[in-house]
Amino acid sequence: MSPDASHSVPQSRPMLAIGLKVGSVVAFMGMATAIKYAGQVPAGQIVFFRSVFAIVPICAYLLFVGELAGAWRTSHPVGHVMRGMVGVTSMALGFYGLTRLPLPDATAIGYARPLVTVMLGALLLGEVVRRYRWGAVIVGLFGVLIISWPKLQLFRGEGGFGGDEALGVIATFLSACIAGLAMVLVRRLLVTERTATIVLYFSVTASVFALLTIPFGWEALNMTQTISLILSGFCGGFGQIMLTESYRHGEVSTIAPFEYTSVLLSIVIGYFVFAEVPGWAMIVGSAIVTASGIFIIYRERQIGLLRKGVARRSVTPQG
Repeated sequence: MSPDASHSVPQSRPMLAIGLKVGSVVAFMGMATAIKYAGQVPAGQIVFFRSVFAIVPICAYLLFVGELAGAWRTSHPVGHVMRGMVGVTSMALGFYGLTRLPLPDATAIGYARPLVTVMLGALLLGEVVRRYRWGAVIVGLFGVLIISWPKLQLFRGEGGFGGDEALGVIATFLSACIAGLAMVLVRRLLVTERTATIVLYFSVTASVFALLTIPFGWEALNMTQTISLILSGFCGGFGQIMLTESYRHGEVSTIAPFEYTSVLLSIVIGYFVFAEVPGWAMIVGSAIVTASGIFIIYRERQIGLLRKGVARRSVTPQG
């Protein structure tokens, strides 16, 4: 989540920002682990628990910082509803894939999101994307293909697209693509809306939209599943809080690369909790996707610095 435009950063504290970012990665990975531990629960049901129980820590945080009352004020309710619909679709597909893929694979394929965001930013927002970033996007998508190929089993008679893992790959990649669209909608909302407003309205709208999936078949949950899904909501809420706070204390280019620590964390959790051993395709593909993502972050930082330099020169008196 981008920082709230209404909040300036009074002091750069990069170590605190990095610590908060890593904390958010741990929280979101805890969320993913809890969801996967609950088993193959209907995706809409998972979205409901994830969204409604995230509201509790988010509201508590906003109350603590004195932003709760202001967070409900919005001038673009339709924009929030659209962002909610797109976000819920992405979450549902992502959770479906998560329950059918090894944790490291689902995590790595999800890193297609920033690649898709670059493409959609160029197509929908008119952002200038030059050949270096386009090259990084293409290479990154190739890495996603390497991870996905063994699961898709295109040329094998062992299930093909009907297999759970193949469907999981497709759902996870579609989730990343739709999440890229959601980020474009968030960028538009950030022009006039506060970060707190976007976060709070998304949790509320996601909960409402998730309830609409009840007719499609929710399941009676046992105690373990119920606790796991409630925990996923709290982890998601705390992760969002730490992520938002991290951007208050440091620059995006400093913080963003630490998102990729979740690859290593997912491998450790996958091995010790779910007895999942990563294959060569996952390791190689993850390395390619991670390198592409970090390169895009680096290029955006360089372009940002260049623009600042041009702006400074344009306002500096010439002697």
